Amino acid sequence: MVQGNWTCSECGGEITELPFQPDGERPIFCKDCHQKRRDSRDDRRGPRQMVQGNWTCADCGIEITQLPFEPDGSQPVLCKACYLKKRGN
Repeated sequence: MVQGNWTCSECGGEITELPFQPDGERPIFCKDCHQKRRDSRDDRRGPRQMVQGNWTCADCGIEITQLPFEPDGSQPVLCKACYLKKRGN
C-alpha cells in the first residue's frame, strides 16, 4: 500500500492509503466511491453470458460444457480449476 494525502475525485473525501501510486493523470476514488462505481458498472452489464458446447480441458482432460467465451482455436481451452491454477489463484 502507498501512503499519501489525496482527495477522492468523486466525493472530495480524504484518502491516505492506496493500493497503487497514482500518476496524477487519472482520477482516484476512496474505497466507498470505488465500490459504488464498481457496483454500478456490474449492474449495467448484467449476468455474464455463457457459451454452451463440448470441449476438453487442455491440462487435466475434464469435459467442459460451458465457457464465458467462444473459443476460436488460437489458445488451449482450460477448465476453471486449471485456469485459476495457471493464474496463481
